[in-house]
Amino acid sequence: MIGIQEIMETIPHRYPFLLVDKIVEMEIGKRIVGIKNVTMNEPFFQGHFPGHPIMPGVLILEAMAQTGGVLALKSVPPDQAKNKVIYFMSIDNAKFRKPVIPGDQLRFELDVIRQRSNIMSLKALALVDNAVVAEAEMKAMIVDK
Repeated sequence: MIGIQEIMETIPHRYPFLLVDKIVEMEIGKRIVGIKNVTMNEPFFQGHFPGHPIMPGVLILEAMAQTGGVLALKSVPPDQAKNKVIYFMSIDNAKFRKPVIPGDQLRFELDVIRQRSNIMSLKALALVDNAVVAEAEMKAMIVDK
């Protein structure tokens, strides 16, 4: 398991934009599983939507991308990782199946479809209580800072 401190040592995101709380499974270069505990304290719930809070789909995608970023940067040799950053390149076939609300625990499951040089393609699922709430195919590039 990777906790929040190590996540923050790996990717540059910080509150209020750090959207993954822990990593519960990881196979370097192949697969990762991350968790986001969704609470009413999230700043986006103030405006999306008052009286009917729903996590914005674009933030669910961002949380999946951050989880994939952890996998990508952990797949770089440790002596090189400190000098790298990951850029989101594309998203395809994004689908939203069910709203995510306060109290939900999001589970992000990402599998590497392909890795070529510094580009990683991933199949990403977001689940709540084992039901898919969102899915997408993502591509990212690992570059020098």
